[in-house]
Amino acid sequence: MSLRSNTLWEVLKSAFSQRVWEQVWPAVGDTLYMVAVSALITLVLGVILGVLLYITPRGGICPAPWFNRVAGTIVNCLRSLPQMIMIIVTLPLARAVLGKGYGSGACIIALAASCTPMFGRMAESALTEVSKGKLEAAKAMGSSTLQIIFMVLLPEALASLTRAFTTALIAIVSMTALAGSFGAGGIGDIAVRYGFQRFQHDMLIATVLVLIVIVQIIQVAGDVVSRTLLKKWKLI
Repeated sequence: MSLRSNTLWEVLKSAFSQRVWEQVWPAVGDTLYMVAVSALITLVLGVILGVLLYITPRGGICPAPWFNRVAGTIVNCLRSLPQMIMIIVTLPLARAVLGKGYGSGACIIALAASCTPMFGRMAESALTEVSKGKLEAAKAMGSSTLQIIFMVLLPEALASLTRAFTTALIAIVSMTALAGSFGAGGIGDIAVRYGFQRFQHDMLIATVLVLIVIVQIIQVAGDVVSRTLLKKWKLI
């Protein structure tokens, strides 16, 4: 149903009709699948990257200035690419790995490649909030580098890492919508194929509502977890 030939009220009512949601619900499942897998990859690789960037500068816990400079340059280069360009760049990689450059699987590679550098930098910033005194105390007690990372650094920065990951997760959701125009499926595909190309504005409104609900759930959950961790560590 289009706003060209129908009133806004009619289009809004149609956006909640069974006909519309029979097509939207499968797309919601595809989007949640892409977000879940991409988020897991981004979380693991992003935390590893953030830790490496934090501990390897000159004067860090495990100094390796050459590695820090090279890794920082690569991260900055990847972060400078807009999401659309990143999707286009990673399509050949997805085709080489999966045998095809479209669909949910190909989108996951693009999402992880785009959001991991961003989350890595955010994780690095979160780790810098940890008190230097606690790190020095751990060193004085003879703790190894791995013990400092897993027993002091990450636990102390967990609340900040949660907030950073919440932001990264919302970015992943927005990127799945963009990836729909490149054959990734999901909500973005419905919005582009029906809402934009066929002027079915009721479908477009339904997809917008779904994205708003998903983002709100992620943000509220992230805030709750972060505040719970802060209270546990008696920081608020």
